Amino acid sequence: MQRDKPGRLVDEGPRIAQIDFTGYRMRVPTDRYYSPEFAERERDRLWLRTWQIVGRCDDIPETGDWLEYKLFDQSWIVVRGRDDKIRGFVNACRHRGNAFCEGKGHAARFTCPYHNWSYGLDGKLLAVARPDFDGTLEEFVGAKEELGLIEVPVETFACFIFLNPDRDAPPLSEFLGEAVELLGPYRIEEMIPYGFNVREEIACNWKVVLDAFQEGYHIQGVHPELVAAMDESQERYVFCGDHSVATAPFGSSNLGDSSLEEQVAAIHGLPATFPAVADSLPRFDKLLANYRDADGKLPASGEVPLRTLLQQAMRQSWEAKGLDVGGLTDNQLSDNHFWILFPNFFLTIHAGEGTLIMAFPHEDGDPNRCYWHVQNLQWFPPEERATNRTPLRQVPEGEHYPYFLALEQDYEQMQHQQRGLRNKAQPFLTLTRQEVRLAHYHAALSSWVEPESPH
Repeated sequence: MQRDKPGRLVDEGPRIAQIDFTGYRMRVPTDRYYSPEFAERERDRLWLRTWQIVGRCDDIPETGDWLEYKLFDQSWIVVRGRDDKIRGFVNACRHRGNAFCEGKGHAARFTCPYHNWSYGLDGKLLAVARPDFDGTLEEFVGAKEELGLIEVPVETFACFIFLNPDRDAPPLSEFLGEAVELLGPYRIEEMIPYGFNVREEIACNWKVVLDAFQEGYHIQGVHPELVAAMDESQERYVFCGDHSVATAPFGSSNLGDSSLEEQVAAIHGLPATFPAVADSLPRFDKLLANYRDADGKLPASGEVPLRTLLQQAMRQSWEAKGLDVGGLTDNQLSDNHFWILFPNFFLTIHAGEGTLIMAFPHEDGDPNRCYWHVQNLQWFPPEERATNRTPLRQVPEGEHYPYFLALEQDYEQMQHQQRGLRNKAQPFLTLTRQEVRLAHYHAALSSWVEPESPH
């Protein structure tokens, strides 16, 4: 039954008119986008204390595979151990502090090239070249027990590797809360990066990226070609602690005055933005044929449940491929859920595919620059995943990767916005009710960064 599925919480979530705005501040100080002082507080009170995604489990699939995660001037390594557990460590030798890993690689053990101290994949100190510790052999053995790599919390969810620089951090499940149950039925862990998987620098604050993907208000100005497919007035919202999710039905209101054939044509146009829909269209057309007359025409009046037919076709199509969509509601098959996992993770997802965008502060600390990582996720049967997986493309500084139209439009717009935000004569930006998720997001940010922060 639909009501037994976690996604119904979003299907039945409140619309804008049902939300109590009493507790929201609809003005956001602009200095949090350009102020070095605010960026420093973010570094210490947010980034060095919160869970954040550093990669995917399939980035390090084999024992001994490791990758480096850098944030500002800090560096950690995550590695898959001999027990298949993924662990995280400060990227510094316990002898003289040398950073011994850079980029990504594979190792049976970690050996610092400075003085050849070596560590196991579990972080334990294994050997010291020509040890000359004062005292007995027993005292040296005791020192080895104390001088392993400094471990930091690392956990996984949905094939994502989460790291928290704070060694006293609460469990990831506590941080994610309801998001675990709501995202679980999509089986993201069975998806792979496919088509594009890009990280590059962008000339804006990292929060400008997150802001851009929390509202549909800008579609009319930036993405006019999407107006027919998206109707922000029908959005529903659910807030899960610091995180949030919104959803809107595909074109249900925007196409209401169109003929049935025009609405069918619009559905056939969806794969331009959502390619996985294409595979379900033959089934959709077959179901639709039951409503056509002998001449192949749809009725001029009366209701044909196009949306329901599309959902039925998508469920049948995915089940035929082998994806278990039994935990998804009908709306989750056809409609996007727009997720924000605080602080820097955005995911547009529906059955079988999604687009992931993450934003990270620039390593030099300049609040006017950041990195974003854009990744398409796609479900494939297990035997097809290795050959279809798209590796990460790191765009060199000064170069640009050409994205699909909507994302390219966002890339340009966000940099225009940052230029305006730097004008110190404008002390705040003003949110509309359609931007309630931004109000919620910035309230969460304030709870971490402001002096009275409870975190």
